[in-house]
Amino acid sequence: MKSIRAKISPSGRLSIPAPFRRAVGLQAGGEVVIELAGKEMRIRSLAEAVAQAQALSRRLLGERPKAAVDDFIAERRREAAKE
Repeated sequence: MKSIRAKISPSGRLSIPAPFRRAVGLQAGGEVVIELAGKEMRIRSLAEAVAQAQALSRRLLGERPKAAVDDFIAERRREAAKE
């Protein structure tokens, strides 16, 4: 893992060095997802976070990509019928 020492500005901003941005495909104005994992912060591009979520969804749902939506709608209908 590469590392670099950086400073946080008085306003709380942190500049990500260009080689790091290039390595993960970040462009100026691009969105990132920042996760807190214990005492570590992880920064990923929004596109990478979405791709990982989609991969997890495919693993969990397998051949039933609409299963989560179908299950949600069915549950909501059961709840509405009880009211």
